[in-house]
Amino acid sequence: MIQKILVAVAGRGLCEEMLNMLMDLPSLQKASVTVLHVVPTQITADAMSDKLEEGGKILAEAVKSIKLDPSKVNPRLKQGDPKDIVCQVADEEDADLIIMGSRGLGRLQAILENSVSQYVFQLTSRPMLLVKDDIYVKKLRRIAVAFDGSPEAQEALQMALALTKEAQGGQLILTHVNKDLSGKSAEDYTANAENDPTFAPAIAQAKQMGISYRCVTGTGKPGPEICRIAEEVNADLLILGSPDRRPTVAKSFVDLDRLLGNSLSDYVRVYAGCPVLLTRHAG
Repeated sequence: MIQKILVAVAGRGLCEEMLNMLMDLPSLQKASVTVLHVVPTQITADAMSDKLEEGGKILAEAVKSIKLDPSKVNPRLKQGDPKDIVCQVADEEDADLIIMGSRGLGRLQAILENSVSQYVFQLTSRPMLLVKDDIYVKKLRRIAVAFDGSPEAQEALQMALALTKEAQGGQLILTHVNKDLSGKSAEDYTANAENDPTFAPAIAQAKQMGISYRCVTGTGKPGPEICRIAEEVNADLLILGSPDRRPTVAKSFVDLDRLLGNSLSDYVRVYAGCPVLLTRHAG
């Protein structure tokens, strides 16, 4: 499923840690890995030279910290606007997954502070794994996926099943937020989560693959509830399907609805207390 991984590093080490956790999964050990560091263009030639030298050291340290044979890692040091370069290299490498750090900036702040991860999240059609600066990266065992039966959720489920299948002692945690209780109390849904009909196709697939699973439901606003559930179950990774809602003609423009925080994926990206993998659905 994931054969080419692009890791954008910035010298903080979190993305490298996340990649090392993924490398515990047998199928991902066969993936080709490109490690990218981007040096912003400087005003003077001397400043540019200094930044490139510093960037080279960051890149070398990143490659050294990854649990792979260095000969199997493709290091790339690029100059330019990090937002554009990450998207460009992802296309050049035809990456199946982009791993990036994130400061977890919300809404308008992401625009005002020129967030690289937010920009890439807007404009790429590729799955992204975002690792916030303030979280602890753990071995992948409890993998949560938000599932509502939609095409986006189905795509996220396939990723979650594949990763959980290979994780040692892995458990799939199916989460669903009920907006309409249809006369039932929130306690009824919570106590009988596995009987939530939304989970039926996901449970069937987990059983067929011999994957341990758990069902957890919530009620209320999906964003806060999904983040709450992920924290409650101590998820090591949260997977969420994210649609590409923009028409082809507008692919080069940022989706302001998302930037301003009016989407589920944007909320979870900012507030989840664990790494978040956003799969993309082109429908």
